[in-house]
Amino acid sequence: MNWCISFPAVALALGLLSGMSWTTIVCNIFVAWIWVLTYLAAAYTTTSYKWGFFAFGTFAWVILAMSTLNESREEAARLGIGRDYIVLAAWPNLLWLLYPIAFALSDGGNVIGVTGGFVFFGVLDLLMVPVLSFAFFALGRRWDWAGLNLDFSEFRGVGRGRNRPAKEPAPAPVHGGDTAAV
Repeated sequence: MNWCISFPAVALALGLLSGMSWTTIVCNIFVAWIWVLTYLAAAYTTTSYKWGFFAFGTFAWVILAMSTLNESREEAARLGIGRDYIVLAAWPNLLWLLYPIAFALSDGGNVIGVTGGFVFFGVLDLLMVPVLSFAFFALGRRWDWAGLNLDFSEFRGVGRGRNRPAKEPAPAPVHGGDTAAV
């Protein structure tokens, strides 16, 4: 169940870094869950229907890969971190390419045994989050964090030249008269 947490976390991190809209980020998280859960269903299916689950999961992976490599890259380029983003997005997508291959060889086709499957998935899991986290820290030293605009407030976008939203003025105090209920 590591993948139910790590794959959406990677999609969230890439989405926040690229400046994508919240709807796209939530969609990517949902697609990552569909991918993981359909592969899980395929692993527990003993009939040839497992390949249907595999096909749906792989289609979800393709949607996630296209979103993180294409659409998000364009947004990251607008923030001035396009090169760093493509490095950070290419690593999980390369590994995500190997997960369907690992599944097809282990749980799908039983070409490699249980131990071989555990080793294959274990190496992929070790290369996914720890290496990606280290790369985020290493590349993140050069970023303009204010320009990334990761503050979640009503003033989002103020740092990029947008005007601060107008606040309504406080009502003037009433002087010299009865301020009791009218």
